[in-house]
Amino acid sequence: MDFLKEIVKEIGDDYTKLARDIDDTENFVDTGSYIFNGLVSGSVFGGVSGNKITAIAGESSTGKTFFSLAVVKNFLDANPDGYCLYFDTEAAVNKGLIASRGIDMDRLVVVNVVTIEEFRTKALKAVDIYLKKPEDERKPCMFVLDSLGMLSTEKEITDALNDKQVRDMTKSQLVKGAFRMLTLKLGQANIPLIVTNHTYDVIGSYVPTKEMGGGSGLKYAASTIIYLSKKKEKDGTEVIGNLIKAKTAKSRLSKENKDVTIRLYYDERGLDRYFGLLELGELGGLWKNVAGRYEMDGKKVYAKEILKNPDKYFTDEVLQKLDEIAKEEFSYGSAV
Repeated sequence: MDFLKEIVKEIGDDYTKLARDIDDTENFVDTGSYIFNGLVSGSVFGGVSGNKITAIAGESSTGKTFFSLAVVKNFLDANPDGYCLYFDTEAAVNKGLIASRGIDMDRLVVVNVVTIEEFRTKALKAVDIYLKKPEDERKPCMFVLDSLGMLSTEKEITDALNDKQVRDMTKSQLVKGAFRMLTLKLGQANIPLIVTNHTYDVIGSYVPTKEMGGGSGLKYAASTIIYLSKKKEKDGTEVIGNLIKAKTAKSRLSKENKDVTIRLYYDERGLDRYFGLLELGELGGLWKNVAGRYEMDGKKVYAKEILKNPDKYFTDEVLQKLDEIAKEEFSYGSAV
């Protein structure tokens, strides 16, 4: 044991320690949706990992940017002294959009990046500045990259300026290298990173299959990969948001190939916190759905009425029971 301690002292740093001294407490960023929390962490009170990379992938207009901003808002609301760096590659995030989501603009920095190399350099510099601060002075921080699929490379831009019609074969290697450098640094700093990405149809597959662009770099680096698909949510004839189907393609925190439906509003409400809990409770036998109405406390109530007054029906006691069901449904080591 003394020999190992000597090794740790001689070759180690603040992040080298005996296995028994490792702090493996998992911290989460509440997404603002109980059912989505359950999907990605196995608990309705969890969320996306607080020090790992989470990839949100989907086709165009599936709500990836809106979803990311909803998580940012929830993170800032939960951490009054926290802040966020938002790496924007699509010029999609402007003052009006941020204001419409109810996000504190004094605690959000929007960083425009064009190339993978530029994102890598700026993100690494930001993490290094953060890590140089004394630990007790580090405020909660999160990063968002929106989106990976729109990042170019310096070679691609140079070739275009020289009118060369050549595909840049180094792009996937640059992506892999960027995340290889960032993954451990973010973990040391306890900074969560949400990366949005595009998907495409895999040609020639036996069944319809979606795949993320950008090579294998993000697949290996991400702790969780969620695929999104959507349909419009209407109030009468007015489109008020999206109903988004979220499916775990990869997860180190919960079961893979599970899916839930979440509701995302276009206004400052963002993610509907309670949407999906009725279905979860029904799945776990907490209540029954009879002809569109749920039997709760001896009464039959329509879903719309319950979701209008969620605090009345989803009490602390009920949420604890729903959390137990979520653990059974989504956590590793639980019955399927």
